[in-house]
Amino acid sequence: MAEVPGPVERGAIRVASVHVLVIGSGAREHALLLALRRDPEVLALSVAPGNAGTGGIADQYEIDVTSRRAVTALAQSIGADLVVIGPEVPLVLGVADAVREAGIACFGPTKDAARIEGAKSFAKEVMTSAGVRTAGSEIVDNPAHLDSALDRFGPPSGDPAWVVKDDGLAAGKGVVVTADRDSARAHAAGLLEAGHPVLLESFLDGPEVSLFCLVDGETVVPLLPAQDFKRVGDGDSGPNTGGMGAYAPLPWLSGEMTERIVDEVVKPVAAELVKRGSPFSGLLYTGLAITSNGPAVIEFNCRFGDPETQAVLALLESPLGQLMRATATGELAGQSPLRWYDGFAVTVVVAAENYPGRPRVGDVIHGAETDPESSGSASSVLHAGTANRDDGAIVSSGGRVLSVVGIGSDLGAARDAAYARISSIRLPGSHFRSDIGLAAAEGKISLSSG
Repeated sequence: MAEVPGPVERGAIRVASVHVLVIGSGAREHALLLALRRDPEVLALSVAPGNAGTGGIADQYEIDVTSRRAVTALAQSIGADLVVIGPEVPLVLGVADAVREAGIACFGPTKDAARIEGAKSFAKEVMTSAGVRTAGSEIVDNPAHLDSALDRFGPPSGDPAWVVKDDGLAAGKGVVVTADRDSARAHAAGLLEAGHPVLLESFLDGPEVSLFCLVDGETVVPLLPAQDFKRVGDGDSGPNTGGMGAYAPLPWLSGEMTERIVDEVVKPVAAELVKRGSPFSGLLYTGLAITSNGPAVIEFNCRFGDPETQAVLALLESPLGQLMRATATGELAGQSPLRWYDGFAVTVVVAAENYPGRPRVGDVIHGAETDPESSGSASSVLHAGTANRDDGAIVSSGGRVLSVVGIGSDLGAARDAAYARISSIRLPGSHFRSDIGLAAAEGKISLSSG
């Protein structure tokens, strides 16, 4: 069993040890495991299915993570005290419900509450009821109505672009933001042809913010705000991806604005879900634009976002396992204020050739070794789309292969640490953005009054 620092004595009180099972295989889950490993209450870690980088810090199991029965059976067989579900698909399918029904604490919302991400139309309905500012929108489920709906959104209505989204889950790649009507229409028509309803939205101008909040019913505890980079190329060029990098905290976002986001957005939505009989328990991700009129919601996710998690958790000093268990058991309100390490963190994603299209896989990766004891170093490598070959080599197995995290006293130093580490990694055909956090480091991001 992969063990981590065990039970400890705090005065006369013995702290209970916890066995945590993390569900997922990406760099987000690698980051969760590393953060959980720093918690003195966490005795043992398991992950399903994990990747080539997580084997040194957790026992790994191959299961179907979308199967309610498989996840519950694994948690029972290994004696897990807490199950942490990373990806959105198991949550939307109700895996967390099954784990709880088996009497095991689970960090992750119910199937009903996970609709906040699984159905964008549901999220819009909740926001309307809660009085939360968001983009104007319209659902199109009939191709015959597409052209007239496009006329109501984007140019020439005054917005700088059309925003076309898949109403369901799309792993961050079901969105097209374009000033070209033909491109907008082609994306929407493709979704409709595949049987997916289309969500058209008005364009929200202003810098984007990702805010993670631990939510336990109406109790909301914000983490550090972050900003991610969805486009594949420098200068926000090319198609959307699952995320090419992120940084935290945001030097241009005041604490007052973060409080405003919590008070005007997250708390009202959490209260509305309670009112509907679907209280949220877990991590609620809010993606926003800070417009001239204040924060406006772009999207909600029902779990930790990737790649922001890799940056945010690198700076978390508070024990993550205790926070997650408290959230899962309805005790979040009794936790101490969060503690954070000083400084900044930058995550840069190293992607496989042709990503976000069909990625080239099976290439040997050099220089991506992980050190389970490297939590205090200036940089670290987190695995995502990686696998162990029979001969022991680490090879690429997905589109987003690695997340490289740099930490520094300022944003520039954190960027330097991340890119210096990337320079030692070799993966044929791989690519990454060179401008993650650059505009913020150069002081080029500012907010309009609102």
